[in-house]
Amino acid sequence: MTPNYELLLAGQTRTPIKGWVRGVPVEPEAQAQLRNIAALPFVGPWVAVMPDVHLGKGATVGSVVPTRGAVIPAAVGVDIGCGMAAVRTTLTAKDLPDSLAPLRGAIERAVPVGNGAGGEHRRVPDSIETQLAKSGLMPRLARIRERHPQIRFDKVERQIGTLGGGNHFIEICLDESERVWVMLHSGSRGTGNLIGTYFIERARRELEKRVLGFHVPDRDLAFFLEGEPLFDDYVEAVSWAQDYARANREAMLTRVLQAMRGKLPAFQLDSVAVNCHHNYVERETHFGRPLLVTRKGAVSAREGQLGIIPGSMGTRSYIVRGKGNAESFHSCSHGAGRVMSRTEARRRITLEEHRRATAHVECRKDASVIDESPAAYKPIDAVMAAQSDLVEVVHTLRQVVCVKG
Repeated sequence: MTPNYELLLAGQTRTPIKGWVRGVPVEPEAQAQLRNIAALPFVGPWVAVMPDVHLGKGATVGSVVPTRGAVIPAAVGVDIGCGMAAVRTTLTAKDLPDSLAPLRGAIERAVPVGNGAGGEHRRVPDSIETQLAKSGLMPRLARIRERHPQIRFDKVERQIGTLGGGNHFIEICLDESERVWVMLHSGSRGTGNLIGTYFIERARRELEKRVLGFHVPDRDLAFFLEGEPLFDDYVEAVSWAQDYARANREAMLTRVLQAMRGKLPAFQLDSVAVNCHHNYVERETHFGRPLLVTRKGAVSAREGQLGIIPGSMGTRSYIVRGKGNAESFHSCSHGAGRVMSRTEARRRITLEEHRRATAHVECRKDASVIDESPAAYKPIDAVMAAQSDLVEVVHTLRQVVCVKG
């Protein structure tokens, strides 16, 4: 069978770059960033590039970076454990009211959105306090705080169960059978950001002291080597942040469902539910080798594993099942991928264009979400076609309500 990937920058890198990018653009800046990543001696056997690839901070978004005996904090980034959660309900389209504005308002009241104090709980709900107490997260956090007291952890309780800003969202969707789904996108919030920022700076300082002769083409690719104390400390801290991010999505999902029960007919949850990271690092074995696999904007897609690939706020999203393609390190894209920077989107997309693109969705239509408008993203159809050997579509979702951070 002819492979579905292309060799990017062939002959220009010491480590091959395999890209599932047929029919989708890869801007020169992203290619340059991939070239830098592939230059590192501990990266490989190759880098896998997903069809939603675009320039990122630290490492290219839409990339899968396997490393041997080293970890790159900036490749994981600061939105540690960012990912998706979705669950199908027993509701159908006919159970939804003609106006969905009250439902959107109820969700926005139940889940704090945005950055800053307005995006935090004024009083932590009892259910979230109980969830944190039972999670095992707090004793693990105490060990991290003891070794790294410089990291601030004052937002842990105030931000669990909150959405954040940027491209994070909560959506009510309908699938191909008119069944109602809840889908949301968020991560480890401010605490993950503080952990990531701290260890990225520590890695840069270690790089200045290291005398092993590694050439690093970009300071953002500073790393920890296995055997160094900071390697173990970072792996422990990033694992905690990833678990916190998963718990955050679970807490949000609970509060969204509570808001829905106050506005919609009685319903139950279906057996189909997914909660997956797309910005994380894990120890995995590929081709018989133990590796640390960083998925920077990519989803694990082992054979039979369910994942979520969202489109933009005006296009389709997908529940997918992995095909276990070894060449991609069992991975797929995490979304459509940006085709414009946020600044460019605000400059080029008009408010009228945004309103037309989201006319079928109950969502914000103001200028503050222009940078998230559908035109800022690659066509999701092209992205899905480019990774047909990585996943199969199980459900196609179209949003009817979208709450942005």
